[in-house]
Amino acid sequence: MIESVKKILQQEAEAVLNIPVTDAFEKAVDLIVERVNVKRGKLVTSGMGKAGQIAMNIATTFCSTGIPSVFLHPSEAQHGDLGIMQDNDILLLISNSGKTREIVELTALAHNLNPNLPFIVITSNPDSPLALESDVCLCTGNPGEVCAIGMTPTTSTTVMTVIGDILVVETMKKTGFTIADYSKRHHGGYLGEKSRELCEK
Repeated sequence: MIESVKKILQQEAEAVLNIPVTDAFEKAVDLIVERVNVKRGKLVTSGMGKAGQIAMNIATTFCSTGIPSVFLHPSEAQHGDLGIMQDNDILLLISNSGKTREIVELTALAHNLNPNLPFIVITSNPDSPLALESDVCLCTGNPGEVCAIGMTPTTSTTVMTVIGDILVVETMKKTGFTIADYSKRHHGGYLGEKSRELCEK
């Protein structure tokens, strides 16, 4: 098993290093800063299944770093939750295939509500319907899953998470987010205590 574990780690590391690095990252960050930091909208993330869990994680991380964000479940959006959307918001959609029915439907519903609503897509398929309609497409590089049957979202979700981390970190740099800003948003637990200690130094 030791050799198997080493192989899995190697495959996941290679997938991360093979994420295509293009100016799409800068475009995505600029859009987020413009819509949320400047125009006072919010980032709305969405995805179905495992991709949805990654989208939820990205939203909570953005919240703690100065970018108001919320996760919108694509199915619940069809039953009233679409009402969370406002004029200056921006959508961040995650779909490995770029064809997830619920996400494709969400874009149509969101644009019916606001035709000028921009959206960013994280996908493995730059030629997919979602990618082609997006304002910015961040490609994962389409890594193979380390799962023994090659089906379970494993490597793909690792890469999606890393892309989310890149967006968060680069947005923090653009907005000049400080440890004092972080402390105001993260009061509890070890991180809250540590951030306050750093502010006092």
